[in-house]
Amino acid sequence: MSTRENWRKSSYSGGGDGNACVEISTHPTYIAVRDSKTPLGANLTFTSSTFTTFLEALKSPHSTAR
Repeated sequence: MSTRENWRKSSYSGGGDGNACVEISTHPTYIAVRDSKTPLGANLTFTSSTFTTFLEALKSPHSTAR
């Protein structure tokens, strides 16, 4: 799961080397998210439907995740 070619940085990672962002890795049965500053650290793993729900909650104007 942690092979380098499977991970891509967020399009919102900003300028420079983009170290202040998250990376995502998609697979047929799950989606994994990690902190780009600690690529060998813990990952969050979601099923596709759970990841969609997670993203929708982040986009919600009533979200407390901001």
